[in-house]
Amino acid sequence: MTFAPNLRDSPVLPRRLALLVPVALAACARPAAAQRGLPDFADLAERVLPAVVSIQVTSREQSTLPPELRGTPYERYFRQQQRRGGQLVQGAGSGFIIEPAGIIVTNGHVVGNATRVTVTTHDGTEYAARVIGSDDLTDLALLRITPRGQLAAVSLGVSDNMRVGQWVMAAGNPFGLGGSVTSGIISARGRDIGAGPFDDFIQTDAPINPGNSGGPLFNMAGEVIGINTAIYSPSGASAGIGFAVPSDLARPVVEALLRGGRVDRGWLGVSVSDADEQGRRQRGALVMGVERGSPAARAGLRQGDLVVAMNGERVETSRALVRNVAGLPPGETVRLTLIRGGRNQEIAVQIGRRPNDSQG
Repeated sequence: MTFAPNLRDSPVLPRRLALLVPVALAACARPAAAQRGLPDFADLAERVLPAVVSIQVTSREQSTLPPELRGTPYERYFRQQQRRGGQLVQGAGSGFIIEPAGIIVTNGHVVGNATRVTVTTHDGTEYAARVIGSDDLTDLALLRITPRGQLAAVSLGVSDNMRVGQWVMAAGNPFGLGGSVTSGIISARGRDIGAGPFDDFIQTDAPINPGNSGGPLFNMAGEVIGINTAIYSPSGASAGIGFAVPSDLARPVVEALLRGGRVDRGWLGVSVSDADEQGRRQRGALVMGVERGSPAARAGLRQGDLVVAMNGERVETSRALVRNVAGLPPGETVRLTLIRGGRNQEIAVQIGRRPNDSQG
């Protein structure tokens, strides 16, 4: 799986490939659009492209001193560059306008730790952009620009209404080529690609390439039902399998970022693994460690506890526990059912605020 925010190297995870092709059947019992074969995306593209933007990013990349430079005249130069903030790196991605006043949705990994963000609208106008906030768990970010007038905008649709096999259109800035569209179908829903506890991706065969990250995935009504985020690829380019964050998952994140510039996630302060991976017969989330001073520690959770339910609902996996807790507001009290020493017991835990880079 390749995250393709820009024209730089991207992290790569395990790779696979697939392709689907629609087939036209007998015309007698089918509507006119189906008789003609592939749909025409021209009207849809003309309507929505003015709301799709290209994003150019400048950031400073900190590097580790290569061992071969130690003790050489280049070591001093390298360290001077690091003290000045590291090497300047250019990147590019995509986004879309959701409010005419200049609010833009993109991926969090597109803007990253950017020192400067520039947005180019469909008519070629450039704007300096400010990052309102981002959410690591869903890889979403919100930008603000100050336009000279009202901008074209698109709305988030209901991704839960989408069915496997329905047509979609992706738009964005592949390889720096702004204002591009590609078409395909919904290949699958609910994909877990190992990116995080909130994985619930829409899979599509609409070609998505480096630079498309953060761009919209449209249904045929012109509503954004996904935010293009990642691809499976042996080469870094489209191999027919792309992934988009569903709009139903994105909507509350966007609303939270608009309200306060951040998404407050729940946190227990435990490291967990699946019970069946540890040879346990009972399914659940096995506590492998408890952080000192964390909500879990204050509530009395211990290493070796097997969490099997939260507020009476079964917990089958460690990922399910982390996801359920992360979806709660800090301060809420939950009831955990666990197995300790072969006996069931319940513990009340007041959820804390999730710090950055925390597992659970």
